[in-house]
Amino acid sequence: MKLLHYWRAMWGIIWRELWRFVTQRERFISALVRPLVWLFVFAAGFRAALGLAITPPYETYILYEVYITPGLIGMIQLFNGMQSSLSMVYDREMGSMRILMVCPLPRWFLLLSKLLAGTGVSILQVYVFLAIAWFYDIQAPWQGYLWVLPALLLSGLMLGALGLLLSSFIKQLENFAGVMNFVIFPMFFMSTALYPLWKIKESSALLYNLAHYNPFSQAVELIRFALYGQFNSQAFIYTFVAFIVFMTAAIIGYNPSKGMMTRKGGA
Repeated sequence: MKLLHYWRAMWGIIWRELWRFVTQRERFISALVRPLVWLFVFAAGFRAALGLAITPPYETYILYEVYITPGLIGMIQLFNGMQSSLSMVYDREMGSMRILMVCPLPRWFLLLSKLLAGTGVSILQVYVFLAIAWFYDIQAPWQGYLWVLPALLLSGLMLGALGLLLSSFIKQLENFAGVMNFVIFPMFFMSTALYPLWKIKESSALLYNLAHYNPFSQAVELIRFALYGQFNSQAFIYTFVAFIVFMTAAIIGYNPSKGMMTRKGGA
């Protein structure tokens, strides 16, 4: 296979995912409605009860809406990663991926292309959300909107790789609800998306440890610091290692001779 073949295949997968995103308006709207409801309703209701002291990367006291915004960005990417895994289950059984899986291209390359496509879609959703938040007077330094792009790329790849890994276990679309209940919601609520770690530690040491080692927490902190022009090396390393682990496990899971795809009658 020549390099041109790889490029055509990757561009075809990415273009198809972007075109699907553009034509499916309900997917775009639902991706924004969820975090906007949390921002306009949930955060406004807890503003008085949850005062936040000065803590990095913030240099002054902040409103709860400001703190929760990076967490909601992570929510967009988390749900987009799970949405991509749902579409992967469908495509694998009845869609285009069913044909691509038997083409001469390496399977890891096809999964990586699918992952890049989903990450690109999530980044577009995030910037639309940030634009709406800007009009709501939640504004980061203008440089932060550029500095956050690499963080969004890495966090999107990590969460998307997790979605691919889960899709290797899911055999039927009906079982996707279980993923929502046992993976997405625990990852989101047991993280720093809604509350800082020091507040979580005050209520439960166990919950603090779970939130601290939650890959989603590290992705949120990577985004939070990047949005204010700072680099969180611990969050970067943790998120990058999690991406490598999830992606490697997903590739093994889709390996027809070694992974979960060889098992029958699975979930």
